[in-house]
Amino acid sequence: MMATERAAHLDLPPAHEAGGVVRLPGSKSISLRALMLAALSEGATTLEGMLDSDDTQVMFGALAALGIRCRRGEGDDAGETVVVAGGGGRFPVNNAEIFVGNSGVSTRSLVAALAVAGGDYRIDGVPRMRERPIGDLVDALIAIGARIAYENREGFLPLRIGAGTLDLGLPISIRGEVSSQFVTGLLQALPLAANAGAESGVENSCVEGGGKAAIVRIDGDLISKPYVDMTIALMRRFGVAVERDGWREFRIASGARYRSPGTFRIEGDASGASYFLAAGAIAGSLAHGSRNASESSARVRVEGVGRDSVQGDVRFADALEQMGAIVASDQQWIEVGAPAALRGIEIDCVAIPDAAMTLAVVALFADGPTTLRGIGSWRVKETDRIAAMATELAKVGASVAAGPDWLRIEPPTRLQPATIDTYDDHRMAMCFSLVSLGGVAIRINDPGCVRKTYPEYFDDFQRIVR
Repeated sequence: MMATERAAHLDLPPAHEAGGVVRLPGSKSISLRALMLAALSEGATTLEGMLDSDDTQVMFGALAALGIRCRRGEGDDAGETVVVAGGGGRFPVNNAEIFVGNSGVSTRSLVAALAVAGGDYRIDGVPRMRERPIGDLVDALIAIGARIAYENREGFLPLRIGAGTLDLGLPISIRGEVSSQFVTGLLQALPLAANAGAESGVENSCVEGGGKAAIVRIDGDLISKPYVDMTIALMRRFGVAVERDGWREFRIASGARYRSPGTFRIEGDASGASYFLAAGAIAGSLAHGSRNASESSARVRVEGVGRDSVQGDVRFADALEQMGAIVASDQQWIEVGAPAALRGIEIDCVAIPDAAMTLAVVALFADGPTTLRGIGSWRVKETDRIAAMATELAKVGASVAAGPDWLRIEPPTRLQPATIDTYDDHRMAMCFSLVSLGGVAIRINDPGCVRKTYPEYFDDFQRIVR
């Protein structure tokens, strides 16, 4: 399937083997954060390994509307290299309409940055983005003096943002159990707020170590902690240090400013890696069941991300190990195979919410049931992923039970051919491609939804399966 097509469906023939090497596209999570931080920095930044997808195009469009110039590189890597002319903590255009599609990271980052940067803006997205919550972030921003109004339903897009008078005199509280992206948005925006306050004389009386600091406090438990750690690591690369006291409090010193690192290389996508690593585990386990164990040599390697990645989804490989897979890794690659049958497990997936979807499909090939816990955030993603996964897993023969934040999968005795609905959710399409490795034909409806994060996914998948 050509990446640019939006075909009604894609038929995947029965497959029995998988092996080979996949060079991953750039990480969506890092690409979007790096674009925002480069836009807010002093000086120009060259971003290498940039993902080209629907979500990054949304961010490019938003930054262009705000007057930030992003120029593609030249030569063979033109599509993966972007030069961003930073605005030094300000957006040149202070009155604009911003479209965020269905990109959660883009939405939460832009809402926070625009609320503290000053200006008049309207932010809206696709119908599903209007159903995804934004209220906790808005409440936190309003508490420090931001001017934000809901156009329609309280707690959801579209929003109107005006220039407020910011006061960082007290810690900013925000709930942690809905989305870690709210915390990411706040942390990325606060250096702008602190500098705006210092330049305008706005009160900022929280003093620490002889200087002033902006403080974020988390109410309740913070989910998806590795994504916040990723944000902090990237902010450090762009010149802003974030101190944290466990997962309850974060501090940013007054006067902190983003400065371009010059060139920044984006890692390969760890969430995207999960599908290929799973293929290696599934194919290896099936080969063990049909041939002598010594003949089972199916292995899949992904390149561009390794064991030291800042992305939490590299821990997906650890989950595969718990299920019986054999994992090898280096700083730039991870490889998976399975010399024996996979086993069902019970696992807390709060740290790997995206890759946990892949585990749900791997569970179809395990001996015994698998229970995924800590996945409540699935309810407010591109679709209600708990409901969607339960429905589609049942189509291929699994017995599934679901709760508010858990999913239990009992693998079928025999997989069934099925037509998979994808709910305009890229991860549904990619996950269920793996079912074809069970020797059954699978039809994926709306396969083009993978353009959100991995436009070439099906091309890469079909290269490693036989």
